[in-house]
Amino acid sequence: MARRLRPVGLDFVEAAPVRHVFTREVAAPVEAVYGALEDVPGWAEWFPQVSAARAVDAGAGRDITLTGGVRFRESVIAATAPELYAYRIDVTNLPGARAIVEEWRLTPAGTGTRVRWTFATDGTAAYRLALKVARGGQARAFRDAVRALERRLAA
Repeated sequence: MARRLRPVGLDFVEAAPVRHVFTREVAAPVEAVYGALEDVPGWAEWFPQVSAARAVDAGAGRDITLTGGVRFRESVIAATAPELYAYRIDVTNLPGARAIVEEWRLTPAGTGTRVRWTFATDGTAAYRLALKVARGGQARAFRDAVRALERRLAA
């Protein structure tokens, strides 16, 4: 059953009770990485856990389906090329979630890009506990996604 989450803003990234922050560097320039983030359907080609992605509301929102059937209706809350792309989850079927914001920050690193992904969330006690356990899986998912994105941008 899908349910509406609490509408939070970009400040939630720093204030959330649960924050997972992951960073990796890629050889691609910042502008290319940012372009891949804005290319919503392309996410299914480089982020292994994303099975379907489409832009909605003239690009102001996103419909995302993960492998396993978790679904998100998202609102883009920051799109400041080429350094910041962030979205809030508005509706999901993920049990226990109350608020989620994901932020992608890009900074030049030599001729490449430092990619920092912050997953900021709040939820029930059981949800927060499950996220502690899932942190390693999120780290692997991020690593694999950024590697795949780097290969895609090099092609």
